[in-house]
Order: sequence, then structure tokens, then C-alpha cells
Amino acid sequence: MTAAPDPWTVARLLEWTTGHFQAKGMESPRLEAEILLASALGIRRIELYVRHDQVVDAPGRARFRDMVRRRQEGAPVAHIVGKKEFYSLDFSVTPATLIPRPDTELLVDEAIRLAKALPSPLVLDIGTGTGCVAVALASRLPKARMVAVDISPEALAVARENARRLGFGERVEFRQGDLLAPVSDLRPDLIVSNPPYIPTADLAGLEPGVRDHEPKLALDGGPDGLRLIERLAQEAMPLLAPGGKLLVEIGAGQETGAREVLGRAGYSVETVLKDGGGHPRVVRAVMASAPAQG
Repeated sequence: MTAAPDPWTVARLLEWTTGHFQAKGMESPRLEAEILLASALGIRRIELYVRHDQVVDAPGRARFRDMVRRRQEGAPVAHIVGKKEFYSLDFSVTPATLIPRPDTELLVDEAIRLAKALPSPLVLDIGTGTGCVAVALASRLPKARMVAVDISPEALAVARENARRLGFGERVEFRQGDLLAPVSDLRPDLIVSNPPYIPTADLAGLEPGVRDHEPKLALDGGPDGLRLIERLAQEAMPLLAPGGKLLVEIGAGQETGAREVLGRAGYSVETVLKDGGGHPRVVRAVMASAPAQG
């Protein structure tokens, strides 16, 4: 008699897919396999560890195979499962939005630290995308007023739905338009932004999952990657409340350029925060006429 083939358990599926993704050169093969399988089974990723001996039925395997196929064709994991965790919250993502990155949590950390020192701060999130920064801030700053802006109506619809679903629909106000034009009536204490900062010439060399699946509008920062940062700084100048701060995320190798752009616009750079990899990631600036604070 021919021995029956080993059943496709959770553990076996993860082992096979991890090896398959490794062979394809994917950066986080085990993590991606776990995220996809958990989504295919409709469970939390942590539950995979207590179900490692569970046999996955044919419909579950079919869903998982389709996800694996899409991933090896280049689709981002977040688009396949329709969500991405950021600041311990699950955000829906679509091709209309930039996928939240862990490095951007540093921007949120610093904004929270600054805003907590104020009694009732007004905080603007410019280029909100999924709404991840604005909603994360609302979740940690109950006394803050949050206003989020995006030029893309499609992205703004995703952000609004994320805020509603996560229970912060009444805490975050959304406005559609280009940079600070929709909020020219406000006097914010803090402006935060993760703007497009990839130089135009570098777009073609991006990893295919980013280049082919995420919106160019959220990636293209102009010839030097600093075009939007320069515009943001100029438009923020007449709006910021006295002592107000501008927090901007930057890309690799952009610290010097960002300092120059902000200096020309009339700001003093108080500090540049480094991400977990030791790279300059978030610039904190204040109007040069205002005293710098720690």
C-alpha cells in the first residue's frame, strides 16, 4: 500500500511557504507566510502557534494558495490581506493609500511627547493617507483636536472609514485638498507630516511591490525628494501658533537637504530623530524667531 501523504497542517503550510518565499528572495518570509495564512483562516496571527497541528481544509488552502500566488507576483502583503498594523491598531489599506511603515511610528511618538505638554493642542496631519498618524495620535491624546488632510479623495475615504471603525470618527476631522490650503483658517500647535520624499529619478528603482502597487502621488517628492517638504514649510509659517512645531519625516540621506530647506523657509531645526536602524528619520523644527525648546 502507498502511504497517505502528510496532511497540510498549519505548521506544514508555514514551513513550505517560508521556504518558498526565501527562495524568491523575500525580506521577511516567515512573517509574511504567517500574516497570509492567518488571514486565509480568519484568525489572529498569534493563534497559529496554538493551532500548529490543525489540518487546514480545502477551502482554507485554496484561499491561502491564491494569496501566496499574488504575493509572489509582487502584490504587497498589506494589499492582499487589506490591512496593516500601525501603533497597535489595524488600518485598512487600498491601492489609493501608502502602506503604513513602522518607521513612521517615531513621528507619532514625538508628536505625542510634544502634545502632552499642552492643555488642548490642535494637531494637523498633512498627507494623512490611511489616517494612521492622525488616528494613532487621537488614540493617545484625548485632549487634542485632530485635523487630517489629504489631496486624494480616495485616500481620504479610506482614512475616514479607518477612524470610524477604530472608534475615533468623532475625534478626527478630515479635509480634502493640497497640503495646508484646506486648513488656512486654523492656528495649529503642531503640524506633522509623512510627505512624499522619494526623488523622482529613484521611483523606477523601487522594490516592485512599492513601485507598482502604491500610489505615485504618495511617493514622488520631486527632483530632490524635498519639494513637498519645502512647500509644507512655507505654507506652515503663517499658520503655526507661537512656539508651534513642525514635525516631518524624511528619507535616507536627506537630513542635510531638509535642514537647508527649513532654514531658508525661516525655521530653526531643534533636533533630528533617528529610527531603529540609526538613520535620520524625523525632523523637528520651530520658527526661527521662537526660542528653541528641548
